Amino acid sequence: MPRLLTPPEIDWREDGTPVARAHDDVYFTAGDGLAESRAVFLAGCGLPDAWQGRDVFTVAETGFGTGLNFLALWQMWETHRPSPTARLHFVSFEAFPLLPQDAVRALDSWPELEELAALMIARWPGPAKGVRRMVWPDAGVSLTLHHGDIRETLPAARFRADAWFLDGFSPAKNEEMWGDWIYPEIAARSVPGARLATFTVAGAVRRGLAEAGFEVRRLPGHGRKRERLEATLATPLPPPSDPYATIPATPGLRRIAIIGAGIAGAGAARALVDAGADVTVFDSSENPASGASGNPLALLMPRLDAADTVQARLLVDAYIAARDTYRGLPGVTETDVRQLQKDRTETDRFAKLLADPPLPLEDLEALRGGLLHKQALILRPAELIPALLTGATMRLGEAAKVDLAKREVNGEAFDAIILANAMATMDQLPWLGLEARLGQVEWIGDAAMADPDAVTSGTYALADGPDRLWGATFERFVGGLPETSDRARTENAEGLDTLSPWWVRDAREHAVVSRAALRATTADRLPLIGAVPDYAAALTLFDGVRKGRPADADAPVLTGIYMVNGLGARGFTWGPWAGGILAAQLLGAPAPAEAAALAAVSPMRLILRALKRGEA
Repeated sequence: MPRLLTPPEIDWREDGTPVARAHDDVYFTAGDGLAESRAVFLAGCGLPDAWQGRDVFTVAETGFGTGLNFLALWQMWETHRPSPTARLHFVSFEAFPLLPQDAVRALDSWPELEELAALMIARWPGPAKGVRRMVWPDAGVSLTLHHGDIRETLPAARFRADAWFLDGFSPAKNEEMWGDWIYPEIAARSVPGARLATFTVAGAVRRGLAEAGFEVRRLPGHGRKRERLEATLATPLPPPSDPYATIPATPGLRRIAIIGAGIAGAGAARALVDAGADVTVFDSSENPASGASGNPLALLMPRLDAADTVQARLLVDAYIAARDTYRGLPGVTETDVRQLQKDRTETDRFAKLLADPPLPLEDLEALRGGLLHKQALILRPAELIPALLTGATMRLGEAAKVDLAKREVNGEAFDAIILANAMATMDQLPWLGLEARLGQVEWIGDAAMADPDAVTSGTYALADGPDRLWGATFERFVGGLPETSDRARTENAEGLDTLSPWWVRDAREHAVVSRAALRATTADRLPLIGAVPDYAAALTLFDGVRKGRPADADAPVLTGIYMVNGLGARGFTWGPWAGGILAAQLLGAPAPAEAAALAAVSPMRLILRALKRGEA
């Protein structure tokens, strides 16, 4: 299956009703769609009464379509939000995402939704497969969209819903979405007593819901439809085992300390503050971004793999999440990036990428001798990271003494602590086995004014205004203090020679400043995001893994202790995505990532891998 989803072909009736040509079915009836949404789905799930007195409420939907149900729910939330701090999460699934212009045309029938629709359309995701998270902090609303075949995306999703809207095309015209497989998956992602509503009363739907543990009721339908269904989960399924510690054990942690004010800590702080948490950030430096995040310029561009693997998908998800988070913030400039091929192997890889691209033409084009990445970003960390930290309490210039057992920082108790302090984490958790890599860049701050520009080919060079930056080295660190070196400067100069004579000229005509910093990396080059395992307890519990037995129990964790670490050379790519995952795990929100991605970045993977290899 192609990695880019195909938008549906839509026929428009004279009254404005959009019809999906492939399914020969309507998205809604023009003029009546909003009323139907309110009657069938909102009232059918007992809203707004069902969320009264709740701090967090999650609604899931099969079939996002035009987003009408989401907007109707959001409008109700505006009027009936249970408290100023309450949060509404909406999760939906879509295999054929509409073009934004088609969504706009469809929603034009309801001027009362115009303002909310504009907010949604401004964040409308492209056709790339994956998970997209949109947050409107002031409204207390988030939208998590799973793009892809629901037979793949629903089993891979991690959330617990209080209510469900089953709103795919009719069972007679879209059998895949209403197959017997879906009802146990819905039940497994529902809290006890969850409400469900749908427009169809098809026998297969009623039987499927009943067999999955729902009590099903027929009620009078809306408009010309004689009947509709409501259901309540009466017999919840037992939760699955969680060997990678990806499911929140104690949702609703609110008072959170973050150790480290680089991009790892700032990404977490931004997501948590947006979700309503009380965040305090500690860093021993007087200013944020004093370590590896503190280069004068940084580049955000995608790392694209030719194969459609878990790692390839999560890299795309992380890139899109970072780009969406950074846009509009200080210190962010959009640019094109020319990625030049290094050798024949890379030529072949580029050809495969273009044959089945993971990003649309708005983002990726063929370039003679390489690729053109559009909508990439040049970042100024000294401006960007303080902006990400807005809303958090800053404790800078204060060394953090962390007591993991008591969840205390400098004697102050917190609901949770997030370790985002790179190699310093090894002082308390040596089993992580983090590797320090020394990265050096070269910088000029007084060159001739230039438009934003970037070129890469193993190494990279950036221009923005009077600034030029190129590098970076990625060498093993043997100890001592991170220092610049002539050898690294020569390596960067040789890399610059392969990119652009323009940058070489500037490097010769201006005083060049070198900067070196340590990057924490993992053996598999994937970050560590999530709950921190209890190492000794995990070795005992999963001892059978050494003998080939499956890991089929809940991972033991240090209560309230989390981490974001091992970001390597892609801190600005991983930071916001990691923050979204941590916010979901700490606050009980839907995860903005698939289950396989959560497992791939879980700290617990290191222990299970070591057991399988006989190394622990």
